[in-house]
Amino acid sequence: MPEIVNFVNNGAAAITPALADQVLRLLPQWKLEFTQIKAPQFPHLVNQLEFLADAVEDSVEGAYNELPFMALAQAVFALIYAHKKTGVIPDSLLDLGRADDSSVVRAVLIQNEKAFAIYAGKQGVDWRKITSQA
Repeated sequence: MPEIVNFVNNGAAAITPALADQVLRLLPQWKLEFTQIKAPQFPHLVNQLEFLADAVEDSVEGAYNELPFMALAQAVFALIYAHKKTGVIPDSLLDLGRADDSSVVRAVLIQNEKAFAIYAGKQGVDWRKITSQA
């Protein structure tokens, strides 16, 4: 997992507040797109992406100001990465196409567990269901 963590951290380093604002405008469409993901091998991916999208929306819009910028930047990076059809593993590959998306999302959630758990609690979301530990 260290390679994925490095990949996420490097990608997040390029995220600026302006880019986060651009992603905010695209999130309604992306959220619909994420609900169409068919990846039974990664049953928590859609909920995790929706959770990250909600956290980004709330943070960028100013409704939630407690999320550290690195957590926000990593969430934005994960959403951009999941939206792209060609990642390290192309989404079109059956059974494996979402493995890289899931790994990126999990790395973001794990690295920022405390911050996202607090956010989840304030939103009335069961953090264990997001992290797939429930």
